[in-house]
Amino acid sequence: MRITSLQSPAAVHSGHGGGLPPVRRVLAAVTVPARVEAVPGLRRLARVATDGADVSAEAREALAVIVTELATNVVLHSGSSDLSVVFELCDTALTVRVRDGGRWRERSAPRCEPADVDAVFGRGLSLVRAFAAHTSVLRTAGGTVVEAVIARGPAVPG
Repeated sequence: MRITSLQSPAAVHSGHGGGLPPVRRVLAAVTVPARVEAVPGLRRLARVATDGADVSAEAREALAVIVTELATNVVLHSGSSDLSVVFELCDTALTVRVRDGGRWRERSAPRCEPADVDAVFGRGLSLVRAFAAHTSVLRTAGGTVVEAVIARGPAVPG
């Protein structure tokens, strides 16, 4: 995986009206070529970025699954030359944001195999929504941004 940008942890404010917004700490931010070979590296980065963070094992696993699904969607469906991923942490949640510079591409032919819960692919956003407490998808002329928020859960003392 070739990292074209990596940010060290920094605090950013985000939130919605009423009181002080939650402080979110950037754990990692990276831009990589939108190729299949980049996906395992992004999954490893999700694990490394949360090393030492007070995050449950379940939240870390959910993060790895989600970044894998979202990055794979970019590779297969966006036509983008690269994709950017940001991992953030706040008091109650772990957030992953995946951005591409492409446009959604429908399948050129219908799926040949029947829908199957045991299939290795084809579950994309449904799987992301099953693991995340909140998801959002923003499609614009400049690309797509998908955000998934995962509850931190209680970390197991180790």
